[in-house]
Amino acid sequence: MITLFKKVTLMVSIFTGACAVAGDNLRLVTTTSTDNSGLTDYLINEFTRDTGVNVHLVAVGTGKALAIARNGDADVILVHSRPDELEFVEQGFGVERVSVMYNDFIVVGPGAIGEDASITDVLKSIEARKHLFISRGDDSGTHKKELQLWQAAGVTTKGNWYRESGQGMGKTLQIASELDAYTLTDRGTWLAQNANQPLRLQIVFEGDENLFNPYSVIAVNPEKFPHVKLDAANQFIDWLTSLKGQQLIDEFKVAGQQLFFPSASS
Repeated sequence: MITLFKKVTLMVSIFTGACAVAGDNLRLVTTTSTDNSGLTDYLINEFTRDTGVNVHLVAVGTGKALAIARNGDADVILVHSRPDELEFVEQGFGVERVSVMYNDFIVVGPGAIGEDASITDVLKSIEARKHLFISRGDDSGTHKKELQLWQAAGVTTKGNWYRESGQGMGKTLQIASELDAYTLTDRGTWLAQNANQPLRLQIVFEGDENLFNPYSVIAVNPEKFPHVKLDAANQFIDWLTSLKGQQLIDEFKVAGQQLFFPSASS
């Protein structure tokens, strides 16, 4: 459980400052990992109950989420690709990057690869042994992270052993299971997918610090797009990073296992 830090301050922060009008529609664009796990529906229901603000949800890969926001077709985004988030804010499309939660990435596959001590070792072993690997290939946060890891390992992903699904995480896991292949996934989607439809895969590597997976929430900048509902976006951000929002994230479980860990500061 999270520490109950500065409880009064956090609770007051939900209700002070600008507030959206009950009945407003907030356009939230988020990742498939938060949607596939069931987390966004769980949070949105509570947020609407508390504020009266309705949320129109679009779940896509992080790359597409950022593209949608760059076109002014979102009020707030919840994504997980830190370098792209920072660039989004620096270029003036986002107001501020606010940390919300984290989980981690894991490698899953049909069986153990070996005694590899790091994610770099794992990826080198997959390439050397030409184990089939399914990439999302969709410019999502997971795909971006995967490409960074291959590059850091000095591995060129060429050959029939490396294939792109062009699909979300849930579908990519199903494909990997059907083909006895390996893939990189966020732990939340892995746990949720297995709870709904057990896969013929197992966790083959986890725990490397390079697999840390932080999520952030960003309001779209009304200076770029005057139609953006900044009050509603800020109310959602304040609620999500409040004591209640952080506790809800902390308590969200699938099959008795925690999928995400709160990380908002006071």
